[in-house]
Amino acid sequence: MGIWVLEDRHLDMPPGTSKLGEEQGPSALGNASDLKKDGDVILVPQPSNSPNDPLNWSPMRKNAIMLILAFSSGVTTSLGPMISPGLVLISQQFNVDPDTTATFMVGSILLFTGVVTFFTASGANIWGKRPFFVISTMMLLASNIWGTFATSFASLAAMRIFQGIASAPLETLVTSTVSDLFFVHQRGFRLSLWGVMLGTGVLLGQIISGFIIESMGIPGTFAVSALIFCIILPFIYFVVVETTYSGPRDDTSSKEVRPGSSESFSEDLKGDVAAKETVETYKSQLRLYRGRLSSESFWKGVVKPFPLILFPAVIFSTLVYASFFCWLLMIGVLSVNVFSAAPYNLTPAQIGLTNIPLAIGALIFSPLSGWMADAIPVWMAKRNNGIFEPEFRLVLMIIAIPLSTAGFIGFGIAASEGLSLTWCLVWITMHSIAVPFASQAAISYVIDCHTKDANQAFVTINFVKALLSFVASTIGNGLLTKFGPRTLFIGIACLNLGISLLTIPSYIYGKRLRSWVARSEWAQKI
Repeated sequence: MGIWVLEDRHLDMPPGTSKLGEEQGPSALGNASDLKKDGDVILVPQPSNSPNDPLNWSPMRKNAIMLILAFSSGVTTSLGPMISPGLVLISQQFNVDPDTTATFMVGSILLFTGVVTFFTASGANIWGKRPFFVISTMMLLASNIWGTFATSFASLAAMRIFQGIASAPLETLVTSTVSDLFFVHQRGFRLSLWGVMLGTGVLLGQIISGFIIESMGIPGTFAVSALIFCIILPFIYFVVVETTYSGPRDDTSSKEVRPGSSESFSEDLKGDVAAKETVETYKSQLRLYRGRLSSESFWKGVVKPFPLILFPAVIFSTLVYASFFCWLLMIGVLSVNVFSAAPYNLTPAQIGLTNIPLAIGALIFSPLSGWMADAIPVWMAKRNNGIFEPEFRLVLMIIAIPLSTAGFIGFGIAASEGLSLTWCLVWITMHSIAVPFASQAAISYVIDCHTKDANQAFVTINFVKALLSFVASTIGNGLLTKFGPRTLFIGIACLNLGISLLTIPSYIYGKRLRSWVARSEWAQKI
């Protein structure tokens, strides 16, 4: 029982543990025969009978919202590293040292995004996510227009700070939108879609911007970004409606239908249920302001992510996600100096092209990691008497850990020895492949453990990632110059490996730790 996840002596079903099958009769949600299912999988969470419950929307509508948000998030994330191929040019043009250039052109946007998420996540819990998505897109459009016409380093630096502020909603509210729209057994694939967009945004952004910078200069890359956000804005406004549902989900039905099917409400919406709640009109759904959706305090929500770092699942996910994603960004920054110097002597466009194998790896392995993030836990749950444990998500780290460790060590040695460009790209691609598996494990794990606090939990995760990335971008070039690529990247490999090995105690003791949090008085006060 548990597949090496130790059982808890106090709670049989701590938060996160759920019933996905019927092998053991009644589940924690009630009698299995009374619960709604998708095939033989009991739906977690159980949807209400309301047509306005996002869990009951059609698959096409839910997937359209997810696809638009994932693409928009990917483009937004690309804004940070897309300037990397031009860092040397900016440093020379404005006579600014490389570390300062990297700090204000890359680090600042990450840092301010991380800081502002405390406010946007709290606001989204109270007023909904839709207004933040729309306003974020409008501000990002304005920031790229600003960048197109900026003529000084100070103006570019200020614009990047503004861009970081504007990026916060589209970078951090997507994960909680996944939990709004999809059931536990469906989330892994959707998170992988988001992961594909993030990974390819970081990498393809640098590939495309390398050519743009070489042919049109630095302003050109912001002009093209502005055009992209002109296209994104109407899709965000007309398709991405509010996904926060504040109605009750206490009702259960023995009618076994797939949510979103034409039969879902044919019987359930008759009589009293139909009289109580009608389908919200499309015009009403386009409202940006719907009043307060929660009675929670805004300022309490702002500070809530800080104590969440004390939750073991949040600590683990924060460290793993921040580490893997930070080093993916830093490879883009540090490889500029490596590849622009002898023996490689690459131009900005050629440096951008070095991201092609990384992007291909992300495109192939992100969907695979998403499929595995759903399929493996369901497979393990069936062999665990139908009991799903969030720790089953962590199995993906078995793939991420060796790939990432070998990738860092190999790249450090290859770059220091001046080996062929092919060898350098093989090694850094290995880390790129590892990232979707690690991020899937970290994000899906924390969402499963703390679904209600997903917004604030990801704020904590993103802030630590931003802080780590800011520090790394500030001192990275200096460390590369001082220690060389071999020592620096072997050091990164050891640090990342040490963090990754936290997977072992997290998997074994995770259920007991979730129970401890659920029973702790201090946790209930957060």
